[in-house]
Amino acid sequence: MNFKEISYRVRYAASIFEPRALALAFFECPFCGASALLRFARSAIAVRCLRCGSSAATLSLGAVLRAERPGFLNGHVYEMSARGPLHAFLGRQVGRFIFSEYFDDVAPGQYRNGVQCQDVQRLTYEDGAFDIVTSTEVFEHVPDDLKGFREVRRVLRSGGAFVFTVPLAPSEATIERAVCQNGRLVHLLPPAYHDDRIRGRNKVLVFRDYGRDIIDRLLAAGFRSARINGSHSHSFAGTGSEVVVAEV
Repeated sequence: MNFKEISYRVRYAASIFEPRALALAFFECPFCGASALLRFARSAIAVRCLRCGSSAATLSLGAVLRAERPGFLNGHVYEMSARGPLHAFLGRQVGRFIFSEYFDDVAPGQYRNGVQCQDVQRLTYEDGAFDIVTSTEVFEHVPDDLKGFREVRRVLRSGGAFVFTVPLAPSEATIERAVCQNGRLVHLLPPAYHDDRIRGRNKVLVFRDYGRDIIDRLLAAGFRSARINGSHSHSFAGTGSEVVVAEV
């Protein structure tokens, strides 16, 4: 972990710190082994592994990946991020590992500072290139998620899996917040934004709030099966994230 990454985490933690919520618990991290889990605010985003810095969503994804795909380290893995604990772990442990970011002003397939740009709606990779594709909190920001799901399906080999997280509501139906129509952004609800390490705080538009029908969307995109794995939880109530597993 470099100084810039540490500095970002410290600043973010300080910005949401709640002294009364501070708590510590020992646990087994799927990425770095025996560790401690720190809670510094009453929010799932404020629960982190002390050793590697993984969030609740990333920890849940890692646990599900290990449980459901125990041989994934020997496969060809594509992760939709060029930073963070999951990226660092995959980079150390997976022999065939590809990663990317989305840059607004870089053509898909081209590079900025050694990082390849990819638009999940039009990936430049060949059909059946990967055994595993992973992403954490990405697809709620994709304008055309069906097109993106189809692209992930296309680049996965037969028997491969897309293991990912998005914010999931308990309701059945996904709520569309914004759409692109004829090249124009149309807001259907008041705009909502998430943080991004490249763009900054509250800079990335949320296109939809996913419901349980995300499974139907994945099946419509051509996946053989899809399910929501909510079995993984952490030491603090309400901090586990549900993980979506879609198989080819």
